[in-house]
Amino acid sequence: MSKEIFLCAINNILSGTCAEDCAFCTQSVRYHADIERYNYKPLEQIIKEAKLAKEAGAFGYCLVTAGKGLDDKKTEYIATAAKAIKKEIDGLHLIGCNGIANIEQLRYLKESGIDSYNHNLETSPSYYQKICTTHSWEERYETCQNVKSVGLSLCTGGIFGMGESDEDRLALIDAILSLQPEAVPLNFYHPNPALPIKSRNINPNEAIQIISQMHKGLGDNKILMVAGGRELLFGGMEKAMFDAGINAIVIGNYLTTHGDEPQSDIEMLDKLGLKIATYCPDHN
Repeated sequence: MSKEIFLCAINNILSGTCAEDCAFCTQSVRYHADIERYNYKPLEQIIKEAKLAKEAGAFGYCLVTAGKGLDDKKTEYIATAAKAIKKEIDGLHLIGCNGIANIEQLRYLKESGIDSYNHNLETSPSYYQKICTTHSWEERYETCQNVKSVGLSLCTGGIFGMGESDEDRLALIDAILSLQPEAVPLNFYHPNPALPIKSRNINPNEAIQIISQMHKGLGDNKILMVAGGRELLFGGMEKAMFDAGINAIVIGNYLTTHGDEPQSDIEMLDKLGLKIATYCPDHN
């Protein structure tokens, strides 16, 4: 194998303060999950952590905030962080992941240095109603359309293994592909005792099939990432997921769960004969 793998790091810069009732998310205050909760991480800390991510080989750097979506304060906070990171660090592709967003907010983030915006559809339209009642699937889809309309790169994916059917999985794949995103993160449900969804209904072979289906629809020139749940589902089976079409992974920790140490992932890639990418296919 000789293809290059894109590394992305996540920084949870506003954690555990969400009032929505998404049944898959420990950041909802409704479920009282045992996670770290804080408001607006200091800018100096964000820059320091961005430098560490870059040193570990990350090309993508995602600024994540809990909550339904953007308001004026949160938009300005993300914009300020983006400007500061771009001033201090060369070569990072900045991703905003800040929930529901309108065209004006997204245009301002783009002008401030955000390169991509991540907003996941999570699951099919019909199943979404069973796992979230405080906002609609259609609002998520509209945000993705807004991202495209302002010229930001769109990153959108979902979570598999939340009790959905095979038909739901196909409907989610079709919905993601209809948006023609530049990047797709595939997440696999990580159960938490505090959450209403108690178990994961997906196995590695089913996950590999999903990866193959998504890769076939996306093609070779887009980013297809395994994000949350990778270590749980693919530990020792990483070669299979790369063979199926994955060309990006998240290194380090996730939003509220721990990932492997970045060096461990780098050693894993080296063992498989995979190189670390230093550029984005849509930003050559």
